[in-house]
Amino acid sequence: MCDYSRRDAFDSPVPLPIDGAAGPSEARGPTAVACGGPAEAAPRRPVRHPAANQLAAVHLSKTYRKGQATVPVLKGLSLSVRRGEFLAIVGQSGSGKSTLLHLLGTLDAPDGGAVHLDGERIDNLPGWKRDALRNKQFGMIFQMYHLLPELTALENVMAPLMIRQSVWQFLRHRRDHRAAATELLETVGLGHRLKHKPRELSGGEMQRAAIARALVAGPQILLADEPTGNLDRSSGEGILEILGSLNRKRNLTIVMVTHDQAIAERADRVVRLVDGRIEDE
Repeated sequence: MCDYSRRDAFDSPVPLPIDGAAGPSEARGPTAVACGGPAEAAPRRPVRHPAANQLAAVHLSKTYRKGQATVPVLKGLSLSVRRGEFLAIVGQSGSGKSTLLHLLGTLDAPDGGAVHLDGERIDNLPGWKRDALRNKQFGMIFQMYHLLPELTALENVMAPLMIRQSVWQFLRHRRDHRAAATELLETVGLGHRLKHKPRELSGGEMQRAAIARALVAGPQILLADEPTGNLDRSSGEGILEILGSLNRKRNLTIVMVTHDQAIAERADRVVRLVDGRIEDE
């Protein structure tokens, strides 16, 4: 089996599985033969998702309730995301795009179905395990940036590392964390804005800082919810170029939701969300 262990955010990309290699679900033990008797098949191993499918949603359903009213949003949706893929999910406003992204990132739980990461189910993990998963395995960027207003751009990028470690551990490695966050801000073009607070940044600059924050923990997957939705065309184009570069140079898996078909076409693959399901590709 290939080693798909995660690498550091500044290390070389995660290796791709070898084409044609048998996944865990394809592996079979040797045939047992009784003396003079017929061959007896070895027991099958538990079924797992192919290693090439890094992230998978299986028959997801989600319904929101307000008083006596119920609004079904996702209706048995299934989707797989390959390792290193840049996937765009397109749908009209209110179609459930953000709901799907939140379920994939374990920010919310489905009413039915399951979410798998590298073949392991993650939507039913205890809360503390899902928190750790989001801190280490998933990077998330949102339309509204969600930067902490009292922190500088550099401090906002370092925030996930503060959360991950104890106070003593963070202080012990503070110099390394600061260097890593600085390098990421320079990568997204904010090397001159390290000490600026969100109110001193433009919308495009805030989104660039949010991208750097999403990358600082070295995630395997980046989930982007309408990342250009609040930006002018020029700033939005800059964000899309950054995402494309991260995907190509770092082999970072990206799942982006958008209502704009032109933006979606920047991805490797585009799927459409219609009536709570993924439309046939």
